[in-house]
Amino acid sequence: MVIVIGTGAGGAIIAMELAKANIPVTILERGPYIESKDSFEYYDMKYYDKRFENTNSLDLLKTTCIGGSTIVAAGNGVRVLEDEFKELGIDLSEEYNEIEELLGIHQMDDAHIGKGTQKFIDCANELGFDAIKMPKFIRDEDCKPCGKCSFGCPRDAKWSSKDFVDIAVENGAELITGAEVIKIATANKSIKSVEYIKDGKDKSIESDLVILAAGAIDSAVILQKSGIDAGNKLFFDPFVSVGGVLKDINFNSETQMNGLAVGKEYILAPHFSSFIAKYIKETDPEIEDKDILSIMVKVPDDMVGTVDSEGNVFKFNTIDDIRRLAQGSAAAGAILEKAGVDPTTMTSTVFRGAHPGGTAAIGEVVDKNLKTEIDGLYVSDASVIPVSPGKPPILLILALALRLANHLKEEVIN
Repeated sequence: MVIVIGTGAGGAIIAMELAKANIPVTILERGPYIESKDSFEYYDMKYYDKRFENTNSLDLLKTTCIGGSTIVAAGNGVRVLEDEFKELGIDLSEEYNEIEELLGIHQMDDAHIGKGTQKFIDCANELGFDAIKMPKFIRDEDCKPCGKCSFGCPRDAKWSSKDFVDIAVENGAELITGAEVIKIATANKSIKSVEYIKDGKDKSIESDLVILAAGAIDSAVILQKSGIDAGNKLFFDPFVSVGGVLKDINFNSETQMNGLAVGKEYILAPHFSSFIAKYIKETDPEIEDKDILSIMVKVPDDMVGTVDSEGNVFKFNTIDDIRRLAQGSAAAGAILEKAGVDPTTMTSTVFRGAHPGGTAAIGEVVDKNLKTEIDGLYVSDASVIPVSPGKPPILLILALALRLANHLKEEVIN
């Protein structure tokens, strides 16, 4: 039997692929099984550096529920780090092709490109950016733009790895929710069992093949408690949103992040931020959410951070990280002004981070097949990504996981 720990992008597709191949699979998920529309309730509380408890030192977005953070993703399906992985000897082109077909990656039709998004694309192109519609895994026929993509789609119009978990269960996999994995017990560098807590009781499952896909933070904790040195590096792709007033733009109700402009060291995407509206309303209470146009600025970071065995996150950002954010923010401001935003109203959100990774990187903690030093233990989530992508990593995680699933079926299990 294969145990898959976690139901995010890296775990769900492996569980599905193995179950479809009639291989016994048990899936352990710490969070509950929920409906997509309720997923906004399962964002984890803010992670923070405990050495700075009285400061806003870290704001990291992640969820704990079926589907992991894919269930609150904006549906962005972009290829990342393809060339960098080729340099590592890992060619993911076939896996990327398969994933894009499986998820139906496409640019949404014009009916789903709102006025604010179109202004972003047009004005960015006029300023010399190569702006495009964002590739999405959202089904046009099911999507009624409402601006709630990152809170859990109320119409289930986008793919999430919950879909793959459902298929795995339909094909015989066992799903155990509310299971908090504590460690992986080993003997002579081989797996004996997975130890976890459910309903306040200690439990364990014996297996000699485990796929750890609990997310970069939780996977690092489990690895350390299982005797593997992990969590010595951490990226979390810093971002801010920059925005201002453009009366009656109604951008807040559009399909979010439906455009993309790629700079040298940053990406820009139109994204409504309630924080922008809140800040502006403090000085001009007549402004409404429908009057705000804003752009997300996301950058790669220098991976200066750690996760300890208790799950404490210590994250620091370099001068270059801040420089990249400043460059992207300046570009966003130029696009917003070109779009008609009143420059005297422009403001920014606080610095935040999303999709953490790098805590069990290829070449450091796992090999090219994502195998650890413990026989039978593999890692399949953003932990294994060796450099900060600065872009949504879901497709990359899926491609790596599909490659691992094929490797397991062909060379390990059979």
